[in-house]
Amino acid sequence: MDAALMRSRHSLGAAAHRRLTAAAGVAPTFLSVVRSRNLCAAAAMAVKSSGESVAMEQYFRCVEECNRGRERSSEFLRFLVEGHTVGYIHPRFAALLEKFPQVFTVATTSTGYASVEIHERLETPEQRTTAVDDALRVLRRDGFVPGWRDEHYPVVLQFGSPAFFSLERAAVPFFGTKAYGVHMNGYVTNYDGSKQLWVAKRSKSKQTYPGYLDHLVAGGQPVGLSCSENIVKECEEEAGIPKQLAEKAIPVGAVSYETIYGEQCKRNVLFCYDLELPLDFEPSNKDGEVECFRLDSIPNVVQSLGNYKPNCALVVVDFLFRHGYIRPEQQGYLNLVQKLKSGECL
Repeated sequence: MDAALMRSRHSLGAAAHRRLTAAAGVAPTFLSVVRSRNLCAAAAMAVKSSGESVAMEQYFRCVEECNRGRERSSEFLRFLVEGHTVGYIHPRFAALLEKFPQVFTVATTSTGYASVEIHERLETPEQRTTAVDDALRVLRRDGFVPGWRDEHYPVVLQFGSPAFFSLERAAVPFFGTKAYGVHMNGYVTNYDGSKQLWVAKRSKSKQTYPGYLDHLVAGGQPVGLSCSENIVKECEEEAGIPKQLAEKAIPVGAVSYETIYGEQCKRNVLFCYDLELPLDFEPSNKDGEVECFRLDSIPNVVQSLGNYKPNCALVVVDFLFRHGYIRPEQQGYLNLVQKLKSGECL
């Protein structure tokens, strides 16, 4: 073969080799970048998943705290009015009621107490309310009904049904009757679309959970007010929200729970409300029950849920569901949805 042709072919082969070598050098570098990016994305997803998992654990702890002691429910006796079970009473408290035979009929068996019933001679709601209140004031004097409020809750089979009588708020857990309340999340929507919640810090002088965090407004549902009237009243007293603004609060559902501790059984249903507030609005407390307010980002709210009054934490979790901060992709989503109504929601 001609020498010049051999040199030409050798030169072409070398060039091709250089091109292949260069290509081989580039390819691993590109793949390593792709692998690196995939690893970073996977790590970010793992961090996000881990954070969501921690948050879900926090939500379930809030639910568990509100429903603690339910394994003791078999200890309690039925409390009846006109043959209807309206509550549950611990035998030790039943022993106190036995001292008022004109008001309560305490049935017994060979093994102990069986049930407690309002005496049949008390035929009207007014008669029952007066007689029960008189008996409770004696027990209050003797230290058995602490935290007297001079506020009455209706005793009903379900919300909106006729009341059998009304009961001093402080005594409701001792009778295990249903209690209702209105709870409102007040929030703002920033210009970038993000939301923040107004958070209240409870006064240190509060009888229950002093110094804990609350959502913006909450109150028990007393006799004589509708839920809408009550939320407007509580908005004014607790956060200084004027009537025309408070009336824009939207009812969005309810949560329920059952707590048993000592001789008390709390069977509560909370009606949830949302109120979007102007960015320049600042709440102010009127009834002395709030130490201060702060505007919190959603991540901060989630992180501090353990510092909330337990039932208020449930209402915040409900808000997070409805505004898309808890998603179906998160493990335990449907279980948590159900547990927000762990109590009888009627």
